[in-house]
Amino acid sequence: MFGIKPQPAVFKNQTIHYIRGMAKRVTGPEIERLIQLLAKVPGLGPRSARRAALHLIKKKDQLLGPLGHAMGEAYDKVKICSCCGNVDTIDPCTVCTDDRRDQSMIIVVEDVSDLWALERAGAMNAAYHVLGGTLSPLDGVGPDDLNIKGLIERVAKGGVREVIIAVNATVEGQTTAHYITDHLTGLDDVKITRLAHGVPVGGELDYLDEGTLSAALRARTVI
Repeated sequence: MFGIKPQPAVFKNQTIHYIRGMAKRVTGPEIERLIQLLAKVPGLGPRSARRAALHLIKKKDQLLGPLGHAMGEAYDKVKICSCCGNVDTIDPCTVCTDDRRDQSMIIVVEDVSDLWALERAGAMNAAYHVLGGTLSPLDGVGPDDLNIKGLIERVAKGGVREVIIAVNATVEGQTTAHYITDHLTGLDDVKITRLAHGVPVGGELDYLDEGTLSAALRARTVI
């Protein structure tokens, strides 16, 4: 009627088609389960999850099978490093057991993704400590919910000459940085530093926000 063609729709995370007023599924429950799980991955929504699922199914032997096997192995073997909080298949992790790293310098980060980002930059060959988040009283996240105690104990053992606080430039990040600084201040021969904030490489002043410009002016250096 009126020349309107049936269109596919998404209802309760299931791919269906409306045909003559009745909804019918076009995939089995196993594929629907795969789509629903893929949709929970950061960066994937329902549509992109369906495309990813279809691509995996088309490449069943080359991609879907090996991916399932790799995920099963990761589930069985991945663990949290008892020293720094990194994720790896060994404990202590590869970073902590690397003799080529300067273990006297510890870079403190919020999440494992931040550790990976700094490693990609390759700027320093130091050790790391993953907090697992930031202090956020509004969300009920306190010091006991983070890996702060482990950091303090690690530094107190000795052998650490510098702690670099590399948390995000957010209100929660700054609160966490101040808390850590207060609890590490007073330890003998331990220098506490933080990442510089300001103009990014290749950035133009006209496109930067006021907060970034203010931070850049406060962190100015002699040339």
